[in-house]
Amino acid sequence: FDEPTVAVDPPSRNSILEGIQRLHQAGATVIYTSHYMEEVEQICDRILIMDHGRHLALGTADELKNMIDTGERINIETLDLTDAALTDVRALPCVIEAVYDGKELNIRCRRGEHNLTDVLDAVKRSGANIGHLTSRPPTLNDVFLELTGKALRD
Repeated sequence: FDEPTVAVDPPSRNSILEGIQRLHQAGATVIYTSHYMEEVEQICDRILIMDHGRHLALGTADELKNMIDTGERINIETLDLTDAALTDVRALPCVIEAVYDGKELNIRCRRGEHNLTDVLDAVKRSGANIGHLTSRPPTLNDVFLELTGKALRD
């Protein structure tokens, strides 16, 4: 299947994906190409990432996620983070990048077990008030971007 869900409505998309999963469960080998990484993760046992015709990585979703340095992404709503606190967060060993826009602190972490608590401790030490907080593990999209580069291309 070559991008079978492009430009279809949500009910049709679900029907297509369910049909492909039924084929797989019945024993068929399915080759599925897509730029929709969430679909790939949902229906594929083994994933090959290619770029410009080059084979970059092959494995299960978990194996591919473990190939990259990127771990979780943490987003913290806070209106009163100081420059000193941002410097402290950026200095944490787990932090790859931390960006603060005056309303939300967005942090990209390396893989690690205590990233969230380390970041929260640094923010709390500064006295900043924390609003909404989210943390998400790496996705196949993160894998693709790290392996192929983050710049827009023609």
